[in-house]
Amino acid sequence: MATEPLLRLRDINLHYGSSHVLHDVSLDLGDRPLGILGRNGVGKTSICNAIFGLAPITSGQIMLGDQDLSKLPPEKRAQAGLGYVPQGRRIFRSLTVDEHLRILERKGAAWSIERVYATFPRLKERRRNLGDRLSGGEQQMLAISRALLLNPKVLVLDEPTEGLAPAIVSDVIDLIKQVVSEGTAVLLVEQNLHAALSAVDDVAIVVGGEVIEQVTATTLENDAAMQKKHLGLEAAKH
Repeated sequence: MATEPLLRLRDINLHYGSSHVLHDVSLDLGDRPLGILGRNGVGKTSICNAIFGLAPITSGQIMLGDQDLSKLPPEKRAQAGLGYVPQGRRIFRSLTVDEHLRILERKGAAWSIERVYATFPRLKERRRNLGDRLSGGEQQMLAISRALLLNPKVLVLDEPTEGLAPAIVSDVIDLIKQVVSEGTAVLLVEQNLHAALSAVDDVAIVVGGEVIEQVTATTLENDAAMQKKHLGLEAAKH
């Protein structure tokens, strides 16, 4: 029996100045993780900005359960249950790993600093290191951990595998699957086709600020023509 979507975007339009960057974008996110795929510059990160209120939408509606987030500031959306792992990680250079985490820890919540360190032993080893003394993979672990400490209902990850070694990419995918299995809805924006198809059940393909295809990950994986047409890629490599 299908469940009601937790996060719903309805006819979202977004402008940056005179540029119309999102055109009537509608998406539903429930218990099946959803990937947003597309070439560079098609509006994938703009969808994230719209969801989190980092760029005010021109029209449309964003619902989390029965709560309308459309006009709320970003901090209120986070309090409502949205978690965000932004592209580029945005780690504070002057804070240690431990300080990053203690800012966000919520007592008695499912995700604690102890659980983060159990999930990412490398972060525990580096807990006294400043943000600018971490590798790219360690920074990504920290960015994901910050979001998880908010114990979100919905976790949005924007290009979480960018610039990471294959072994770290595999760890990120495994963590996404774990988070989904524990009941958190996941929206994944990805450029790495193989990583996306390994982590999600459904995909929305964005072209020119519009969602032009919504299919299962298996459908896209088996359709080389669709991959090439919309993503400019050959068949996913395994």
